[in-house]
Amino acid sequence: MVWKPHVTVAAVIERGQRFLLVEEETPRGLQFNQPAGHFEENEDLIAAIKREVQEETAWQFEPEHILSVQLWRRNPQEDTFIRVCFSGSCHSHDAAQALDQGIVATHWLSRDEIAANLLRLRSPLVLIAVDDYLRGQRYPLALLENFLDLDYG
Repeated sequence: MVWKPHVTVAAVIERGQRFLLVEEETPRGLQFNQPAGHFEENEDLIAAIKREVQEETAWQFEPEHILSVQLWRRNPQEDTFIRVCFSGSCHSHDAAQALDQGIVATHWLSRDEIAANLLRLRSPLVLIAVDDYLRGQRYPLALLENFLDLDYG
């Protein structure tokens, strides 16, 4: 079997010192996460994060910065993830939209409320990304270059 990490995207969205999180069903029970998900075939990373936020929260998301590229594994027996974390703003909420399968609710939580739920976070990356954002860590979206279907030769 060929080893390969899972590539995911996540969004840190802040409004009024509160962060948009999803509460989702997981193998470990109900947990909190940033709107996030797997990168899909024939999709660039910007399209992936916009789609994931819309599917999981019913908000339209406009990425403004890359916060980090995170390499994470819970332990050597578990899967490895490369998580590209974005920050930005959201607009145009569709309250009538059904949320993605497994998402039971969305919440706007303060940093302290997130930290108080440490054992209910999907991964430690949730709080790490919020803290990166609060420290002002930002990188330009121009770091991402897309070469899908670029023929060489």
